[in-house]
Order: sequence, then structure tokens, then C-alpha cells
Amino acid sequence: MSDADRQRWNERYRLGAYADREHASPWLLACLPRAPTGRALDVACGAGRNALCLAERGYAVTGVDISGEALSRARRSARTRGLTVEWIERDLDTGPGVRGPFDLIVLVRYVDLALLPALCGQLAPAGCLVVEEHLATERDDVAGPRNPAFRVSSGALRRAAGDLEVIDSFEGEVSDPDGRPAMVARLFARRPASGGAGR
Repeated sequence: MSDADRQRWNERYRLGAYADREHASPWLLACLPRAPTGRALDVACGAGRNALCLAERGYAVTGVDISGEALSRARRSARTRGLTVEWIERDLDTGPGVRGPFDLIVLVRYVDLALLPALCGQLAPAGCLVVEEHLATERDDVAGPRNPAFRVSSGALRRAAGDLEVIDSFEGEVSDPDGRPAMVARLFARRPASGGAGR
């Protein structure tokens, strides 16, 4: 992202964007019972709704985002809840900037398919990846970006995950917690516990 992108996101959060989104991703919550515990990475964490959820469940969490404003909000929320999370301000175009291995990596609605192989490489053996993105659609009645560059095509998440074992996946319409319809692609995948890569 450019400095202009950083400023744009900072301004959005400064003006209260996503202030009502304190709930964790329903997809993440659905995956957690089958995910390992331990060290977790929340990529493009924003104001920290998913990172805070993981910290409450005992994970050692690192949250990464380009917006200092979003991370300031996340830090305040963590203090209020008595939680410890490592927050890192970073432009993800230059990579995640953290050293694995992680037992769980979460990427929700930040589209950069080129980043996924690097994230997969940061997974511990048997570590899991949870991803949700806006799915490409011609519908104009759904939540999310109008720019197709910020949506993924059908099958793109499976392809980008390479040799991870797919535990669960979904593509189609869901109802966002605020009641709006959304077209999403979801992936829950695991790195093999031992040996070489392979499905």
C-alpha cells in the first residue's frame, strides 16, 4: 500500500469506521473448535476484533495492520479487557514482517492472494489458516467493495493455499452480523503435521 492508503485508512478509523464491529468473524468462531491453540497471527487486524477474541481464548496473539489509528483503538480495547496482544503497524505489501511458526493464522477481508503463500510458510506443523474474502460477483445488492480488485474469484483461495490440507471451505451468500447479504469465499486449511507437503 502507499502512504496515501495508510492515510486513507487512518482517516476512516479516526472518523469511527467499524466502531460497531466488535464481534469476531463468524467464520473464525466456526473454525476455532477444530483449530490448534498456541500462537496466533491476525493479518490486517484492523481494530482487533478477531485478535481480541483469540486472546480471550488463551492464544498468544500478534495483530498486524497498516493503520496506526486502528491499532490505537485495538490497544485501548485490549487494555479495557485486560488482554495482552502484540500490535504491529506494517504495510503488508512488504510481507507480514513477523517470524513464525504460528499455530493459527487469520486473514479476514483483506485481499492479497500473493501474501497467502508467505503466510502458509509461517504455519507450524498442523497449524491452521482461516481466511474469508469478498467473492467476485455481479450482484450490486451485497455488502463489500465495488472494485473487483478487492474480491477474489471462485477457487482462488484453494489455489493460493497450495499444499495445505483443506478442512472446510465455502463460496456463496451469507448474512453479515449487521443483517446485510454478502458474497464471500471462506477457507479453513491445515499444514501437514509432518513430512513433505501434500494434500
